[in-house]
Amino acid sequence: MFRRSGPTDCEITWNGAPIPAREGESLAAALLAAGIAQFRETAVSGSARGPLCLMGACFDCLVEVEGVANRQACLVMVTPGLSARTQQGARETGA
Repeated sequence: MFRRSGPTDCEITWNGAPIPAREGESLAAALLAAGIAQFRETAVSGSARGPLCLMGACFDCLVEVEGVANRQACLVMVTPGLSARTQQGARETGA
């Protein structure tokens, strides 16, 4: 699992719980450093999913950020007070 190499400088919220983070790191990195590896469940089987590639290619790290679903946690940069939650349901492609 990931470990931090230095101190945190802000706090974010994950599913209503406070998580220490560093401003400017990816949301995926912040969650992994906090010991959170499951970011969503697949819509069909309910299988747990978390970050795989950490570069925006796989879509396994989809989360809801500030009320907006289908955000890739590996591409969202942490800002103080950021609020995110587990992705619910299938990814929408935007018809």
